Amino acid sequence: MGTDTVRAQPADEAAERRREQHGWYFYDWACSVYSTSVLTVFLGPYLTSVAKHAADADGFVHPLGIPVRAGSFFAYAVSASVILSIFVMPMAGAAADRTGRKKPLLAAAAYMGAAATTGMFFLNGDRYLLGGLLLIVANASVAVSMVLYNSYLPQIAPPEERDAVSSRGWAFGYAAGSLVLVANLILFTAHDSFGVSESTAVRICLASAGIWWGAFTLVPLKQLRDRPAAAAGTASVHGWRQLAATVRDMRGKPLTLAFLLAYLVYNDGIQTVISQASVYGSEELGLSQSTLIVAVLLVQVLAVGGALGMGRLARTYGAKRTILGSLVAWTVTLGAGYFLPAGAPVWFFVLAAGIGLVLGGSQALSRSLFSHLVPSGKEAEYFSAYEMSDRGMSWLGPLLFGLTYQLTGSYRDAIISLVAFFVIGFVLLARVPVRRAVRDAGNPVPDRI
Repeated sequence: MGTDTVRAQPADEAAERRREQHGWYFYDWACSVYSTSVLTVFLGPYLTSVAKHAADADGFVHPLGIPVRAGSFFAYAVSASVILSIFVMPMAGAAADRTGRKKPLLAAAAYMGAAATTGMFFLNGDRYLLGGLLLIVANASVAVSMVLYNSYLPQIAPPEERDAVSSRGWAFGYAAGSLVLVANLILFTAHDSFGVSESTAVRICLASAGIWWGAFTLVPLKQLRDRPAAAAGTASVHGWRQLAATVRDMRGKPLTLAFLLAYLVYNDGIQTVISQASVYGSEELGLSQSTLIVAVLLVQVLAVGGALGMGRLARTYGAKRTILGSLVAWTVTLGAGYFLPAGAPVWFFVLAAGIGLVLGGSQALSRSLFSHLVPSGKEAEYFSAYEMSDRGMSWLGPLLFGLTYQLTGSYRDAIISLVAFFVIGFVLLARVPVRRAVRDAGNPVPDRI
């Protein structure tokens, strides 16, 4: 009887772990639709058109009395959301670690973002200020929720499972993004058949992403569980002070900090490619909006297979080597993009396919590798710094892209300039002894990493 009980305990623990992992995947499924349909495809052009409708004769709007060119309003709103995120993410991470109540905080962030996204249905006429406010709230909310979501990874997956679990999470997200984007595109391209205007179709697409986000967040909230706090205390009310404390703590683990620096560099390149590829396609290659949207969908579909495939490669070669290989692939893809002929959508689709195959895997494996470098009990706090590297610090790439175009007048030169991020990131990551970094963080070292 006693032996049976001992044997049952590990089996019960494994079943509970699988249950939490399945619930965890569904938050990627829930919130990735916002990133795909709202931020990447529909909101930028639509909010810009609303701002232009509200603009004066010189093409300016005046939020808070400040003259802003209507075409820049979306970019400034995104920047404002990043600044807000920088303050809020460290506070959320510290609060989660010190109270052990990640799930209520995740719910608050998720439903605030979902509500703001659903509210975009009312973005019409000249309501550009409403659109900017909803974008700021939604973008900051998704950033905070991802801090809390990512911090569950070390708790729900033992070291040997993290590459696969992280990769499956990314794959779930890209699958959801693809599914909803297909439905959105059907509504958008055939809006007359559905009896709605193009503007109304866009607003339905925006709001549906918020409804999807809120509905599927119920799954992780049901299946994830909170752990007791590792240390007593109350969360800091100062975002920068908490971030500074986290960085000071990381200085005692310089190899964790070295990995974070490498990630900051190459991820800045990844985020810039994602945000600027459509500009390159439309301005330099002269491709239509429908071609660009299909290319985004292609990236989403192939990123599912890419995330899962690179997860399998990591089981054989380790996460670090697989990420390094993906950075080489990114460099080759950008080099090929420089030579793409104008007015040739087929070759742009080939480029999109190359991006899709390495996009999900490089991000998923970076997340799982970092999870090994986080001291126990500080998961949310460290992942707030990680998420800031992902979302809060990705401004150097767009700056370099813009400056290169300004100086040369060529988007081809601008796109090839981004190779620097992948080359420097490769060198920095290659120099990190990850096995020693895991030991220094006080964690067990997997057989493959």
